[in-house]
Amino acid sequence: MAEKDPNKPGRIKQILQSYQMTKKADPRIGLILLGTFLLVAVVGFALVYLLIGGMVLPIIFGVLFGTLGVLIVFGRRAQTAALSSIEGQPGASVAALSMLRRGWKVETNPIGFTKQQDVVFRVVGPPGIILVAEGNVNRVRPLLNDQRRKHERVVSEVPIHEVVVGDGANEVPLRKLVRHVSKLGRNIKPAQMTDILARLKALDANRSNIPLPKGPMPTSMKGARSNLRGR
Repeated sequence: MAEKDPNKPGRIKQILQSYQMTKKADPRIGLILLGTFLLVAVVGFALVYLLIGGMVLPIIFGVLFGTLGVLIVFGRRAQTAALSSIEGQPGASVAALSMLRRGWKVETNPIGFTKQQDVVFRVVGPPGIILVAEGNVNRVRPLLNDQRRKHERVVSEVPIHEVVVGDGANEVPLRKLVRHVSKLGRNIKPAQMTDILARLKALDANRSNIPLPKGPMPTSMKGARSNLRGR
């Protein structure tokens, strides 16, 4: 039996930490969760009562439905709060994209970089190759064009998408990045991923090491997601 890591917080503590983090960005979270529980619990109670009658089972199902509603709402609010806390930091897009499920390969190291800390990251998934840029749009466009040309030389048959993260015109806000990337379509099959990644690895081997931007760089949202799961 594996020993419990003394440095790893327990499930209750993880949930409390996640709640406290969410409350800082969303002060009304307590009232929202309470309202969600009451509303969904009442609806669940009413439905079960109408179907089978009695009181015990409708109450039990009402509590279960209310709790499920709270977990769903809290999960979404906590994710939004976590993204808000890292917005504007170098590497925030990588942290957000780590929320993608299986079938995606997110490169945590930038493949393009400027002295002004503009960066380009790469994601490979069902839509193909997604080049995700952070920084000034006028500076990242040449970076994106350069990376597109390099990638087209080794994977010319794979669709390449370009995304600039930001709140300006033709940019994708950080909070909408995962949804935007997920809706780019399904252009490659899982069986093709191995070959594509192998060819990209050869491309990366010819690229000189790129210095990471200065300052904090969040590289994963998995910690926040684990808090919600109690892991």
